[in-house]
Amino acid sequence: MGISGFEPSFVIGIDSIRQAHGSRLSALAGRRLTGFTLVRFAEDGDWFADSPVVLDFDGIQVELCHWKFDELSISWDTIDTAADITGWESSELTPRWSHSDERLEPFVGHRLREVALLEWRPTVRDLAAGTVAVEFVFAHGCLRIANGLDENSIEADAAHPDYVRHGLGR
Repeated sequence: MGISGFEPSFVIGIDSIRQAHGSRLSALAGRRLTGFTLVRFAEDGDWFADSPVVLDFDGIQVELCHWKFDELSISWDTIDTAADITGWESSELTPRWSHSDERLEPFVGHRLREVALLEWRPTVRDLAAGTVAVEFVFAHGCLRIANGLDENSIEADAAHPDYVRHGLGR
């Protein structure tokens, strides 16, 4: 993707994700979301949902990126969002880092209460069954970075009832 420092390590399944990142995610509780960064295209401002969503919690940067139907990479403090995104010279689009998103902005400055993993378990099996979203719980609402079927999805409304919540605790 031409993103400086981004070397995804994709994990599949709720147990693997919890084992690899559960303790670090739960340790974010009590920190404030101080910022976020997404990739948007300079030409039209559209979000490039294939790129990682970078959230900063008082200086700890968590980088989330869904891929394929069931893979999730969570990395920590590796992406340099001050560096230009390279390798797109032959493309008609120019990716740039952005600190603008109407779904994320309402959470900036607020203290994180907890983090949970949400597993998609629909009543009628579908392609997304088993995918995992990361939910960030604040006093005034929840923010989820979910699998949008081969890309990220940002959700800030109530979680769909087909999600099974797995609390991480502290």
